[in-house]
Amino acid sequence: MPGDPVRVMMGDMADENTIEQVRHTMGLDKPVIDQYEDWLVNMVHGDFGTSYTQNKSVSVLMGNAFKVTVQLAGYAYLFALVLGVVVGVAAAVRHGTWVDRTLMALSIFGISAPAFWVAIILQIVFALNLHWFPLSGVKAPIYFFLPTIALGMRYAASIARVTRTSMMEVLNQDFMRTAEAKGLKTWAIVIRHALRNALIPIITIAGTQLGDIFTGSILIESIFAMPGMGKLMLDAINARDLPLLEGGVMYIAAICVAVYLVVDILYAVVDPRIRLGGEAAE
Repeated sequence: MPGDPVRVMMGDMADENTIEQVRHTMGLDKPVIDQYEDWLVNMVHGDFGTSYTQNKSVSVLMGNAFKVTVQLAGYAYLFALVLGVVVGVAAAVRHGTWVDRTLMALSIFGISAPAFWVAIILQIVFALNLHWFPLSGVKAPIYFFLPTIALGMRYAASIARVTRTSMMEVLNQDFMRTAEAKGLKTWAIVIRHALRNALIPIITIAGTQLGDIFTGSILIESIFAMPGMGKLMLDAINARDLPLLEGGVMYIAAICVAVYLVVDILYAVVDPRIRLGGEAAE
């Protein structure tokens, strides 16, 4: 990362001797390979170091910020998953009608609209003009309402389009016509038969987007002044706070690995024909 974290911390008024002394105290005068070795050994033992700018343990700072990010990501993910599946199923069942065309047009808008733009529009309309929701902060659950919509809208639109495509493929299968011929109710055919057999693509997109929501909330948390992992990492980048930034990168890596592992396991749970070893069920 370009820039000298010591100069950022000390400011323009510090003399060179003071800067060199602080750099030596922080171990930044060592060769890069030695700095990396020290960090790696400490990281294995659960010690991510001390923040340059806040002079607190990186683990403590990340723990406090992670609580906010989990709340925001959880709300946004539930919003995206429920809305996306409902819209996708409705569009597939009403394929070719004005309902389908309207819902898919809205989904294109949802995918195309940048999250930060949606966040700013929501703040202007619902917080500043109508005063229905608070502008920023995390004092109560209602403070998460606007950030949840801003963060989850794009993912809801993606899930809706994938759900619609997957559902339409299943609805055209022979066993669906057999279910209709047996006189089953429409909701039973759609939910118990069609949606269940269309879950694999939905799980794929929903699983990967869970990781994206956890790691992609930087702008939303900054716009709504939410002290989560995204804002913490953005502040670390601006301040050249290397230990805090390194801890944030490890957080992103851990989230991605965990999410993809859960998605792979869910494949086998949802579809018994799939085995973790790649062998089809006999």
